[in-house]
Amino acid sequence: MSFSTDVKEELLKRTDNARKSQIAELAAILAACATIRREKGGIYKLILATENPYVVQDYETLIIQLFDVDEEQLDYKADGPKEPLYLTMSDQDKVKKILMAVKWMDPKTFHVTPVFVHDILIQSDAEKKAFLRGLFLACGSITDPNKSYHFELVLTSEEDAKEAVEQLAFFHLDAHYVLRKKSYVVYLKELSQIADALNICGAYVSQMELMNISILKEMRNNVNRRVNCETANLNKTVEAAVRQIQAIEKIESTIGIENLKSNLQEIARLRIQYPDMSLTDLGGLLDPPVGKSGINHRLRKICEIAEEL
Repeated sequence: MSFSTDVKEELLKRTDNARKSQIAELAAILAACATIRREKGGIYKLILATENPYVVQDYETLIIQLFDVDEEQLDYKADGPKEPLYLTMSDQDKVKKILMAVKWMDPKTFHVTPVFVHDILIQSDAEKKAFLRGLFLACGSITDPNKSYHFELVLTSEEDAKEAVEQLAFFHLDAHYVLRKKSYVVYLKELSQIADALNICGAYVSQMELMNISILKEMRNNVNRRVNCETANLNKTVEAAVRQIQAIEKIESTIGIENLKSNLQEIARLRIQYPDMSLTDLGGLLDPPVGKSGINHRLRKICEIAEEL
């Protein structure tokens, strides 16, 4: 299963028992997935269209608990195995109760106006969190954090996207939106912001998993950086040793090592004898020992002599 699927499975278990919070969560699902169809005689049909089984499960649970809907009152239809599932409710009493609860229907005129979310439904923090939880279940996703960090909500209109950004901003989440094909995508890309979003929705286990993955990634990156750095330093050391040995061989084949100063002769012979040894270790073989900078100075002098030759 994907990380996004794990999050949604967890969220199904986090539905608030408070009625107002449940209505806020239902409002989010309807805002993302539902349409109203009016037929002859003023008959309204509430149609939920989704490819996500988690949305279906959450929707069924909420309307059964809130409005005592019988599953037999729902008509299930799908045109194919990879096509959206359509859940249609035609019972006028239930349809009106649901639409009035989410503030889509005026209780006096019975006029229907679908809205993204009515302010009265999300007055408390718990209701706002429930709304975002339902919205993520209905139209959200998170990429595999082992690859990248990306949280998004896919909405049908720019107005809905702006409202979603505002809802996230209430919890100090700096979301943005972009037009992708015919949808508006609200997104977060920072690890800390995505972790906070999971916490707000109630996906606490997934939040911890995300942070654990990020820690492991950082550890691997640190190890790789260290290995790369040490490899680069080793390459530099090897290249320097090769140049030094070539310089010594040049001097040996021309004027002879014995014509160098005694301190240069000593280090030249040691370098030939120990081509892979570090400067510090070479200096330790001398009597008295010489530090790294002193050895480096002598070998640099040898290279200068070879260049002159």
